[in-house]
Amino acid sequence: MNITKGNRLSAIVACTLAASSGTLMAAGYKIPETSTNATALSAAYVANAVGPDASYYNPAKMALDEDGGAIRGDLTYIHLPSVEYRGTQFGFPANDDSDKEDFLIPAMHYVSPYVGKARFGLSIVTPGGLSKQWHKWGARSAEEFSLETIEVNPTAGYRLTDELAIGGGVRMVYSKGKAKSTVPNSIFRKMDGDSVDFGYNLALHFEPTERLSLAATYRSRVDLTIKGDAELGVGGGAVTLYDGSVSVDIPLPAALALATAFDVTDRTTVEFVFERTYWSAYKDLDFNYGSPVPPPLVPFFDRPIPKDWKDSNTYRFGITHQLNDKWTLMGGFALDKSPVPKSTVGFELPESDGQIFSVGGRYKVSRQLEIDGGILYTKRDTLKLKPGENDNGLVGEFKGAGALLVSIGAMYRFD
Repeated sequence: MNITKGNRLSAIVACTLAASSGTLMAAGYKIPETSTNATALSAAYVANAVGPDASYYNPAKMALDEDGGAIRGDLTYIHLPSVEYRGTQFGFPANDDSDKEDFLIPAMHYVSPYVGKARFGLSIVTPGGLSKQWHKWGARSAEEFSLETIEVNPTAGYRLTDELAIGGGVRMVYSKGKAKSTVPNSIFRKMDGDSVDFGYNLALHFEPTERLSLAATYRSRVDLTIKGDAELGVGGGAVTLYDGSVSVDIPLPAALALATAFDVTDRTTVEFVFERTYWSAYKDLDFNYGSPVPPPLVPFFDRPIPKDWKDSNTYRFGITHQLNDKWTLMGGFALDKSPVPKSTVGFELPESDGQIFSVGGRYKVSRQLEIDGGILYTKRDTLKLKPGENDNGLVGEFKGAGALLVSIGAMYRFD
């Protein structure tokens, strides 16, 4: 694209704000590690889910586990390293480094004693969220963007036979989002809002032999119907031209998991999980305002932005080994494919394919009490954008993306 001096500013503004419109969804990519067990096993924790967190990962499995109520609490520390961008945007130097970010995320899981052939569970988790912040060139599209979510997921499992069980539950998701972007001495926007939305989850678990378990789980899409307030203006924050309501629908995608677990020995179990996440629901992003946006701002803030994400696959492998009566060791590995096409990627989510590595362990203090810990590291490939590949005008590379998770937890069984 050739950009003349006369339209330089409008080109920069258009491309950077087009990229920024996807930020709430980008910050809202799902978090599958909602318990210490899942962290230690790279979320290869479906067919071999045991204990209270089976309520979230496979509620059908609850109906085939040993009787007795139990509760567990988990706390996960998440560290996101700084991401480097070295390159240009529409021919202009755009080098920048994102903030390092740190989060603490709690979770709780409960499973009831048997009620006939049924058991009931409850999980309170964070299914997605996090954020990305830039302060130089990237601030034009992601100065501050965040999405916080809390999911309350009551579940039930029912044993059809000694080998077969079904389960399911209701998803209630509270979400809170914030968006801020500023082009110095030009235009700006500030938005924040929240919502409560609903979905469901289903599970099927089958144990054809004593050593083999097969499972399938499905978590429905939840459309986050965020509503709140917006300020739009010019002068980099000096003059507000719109101050009113705003709403936007953001899909938290559906996910299907097919899993198999096999007891290699009496003490060692391996599990493989194929996970399909239906990100193709995220076709575009369209902000709806309570009153008309001033015409000069319409091209930047009031037009649907194509995103065209694609369904993605994750391949997970986990191993659990009972070392002795007290210690159980865990480890995991996963290959995680990015759903973001190069054509629409931007500063808000420089997403690329990744590899996940994890280790952890459980210690049995007594029959009632167990404590555990897990560490997970995600390494993202360098994302290289060649001329003509990116609709937002980016030519260069993002590198350094990834994540470090450290989880601790405890489980207590009721007599």
